[in-house]
Amino acid sequence: MKKIPRDITGYELSKLIGQFGYQITRQTGSHIRLTTIENGIHHVTIPNHNPLKIGTLSNILSDIADHFQLSKKDILEKLF
Repeated sequence: MKKIPRDITGYELSKLIGQFGYQITRQTGSHIRLTTIENGIHHVTIPNHNPLKIGTLSNILSDIADHFQLSKKDILEKLF
């Protein structure tokens, strides 16, 4: 299984998840909110930190995996 990257920023992640149809809908302070309409409407908020904490990144990836009914492993392989 691919390992979760340890050195990714919130902004880099927000660009990567664009593959799943996510687009930035707003930014408040250091938090970026992205929305997709693929597979139903889904919002995800990413802190624009450098780097993202591993637990935060893991939770965001799990949330996206749940929405698309994929495993976290599938999401990791597609993104990284």
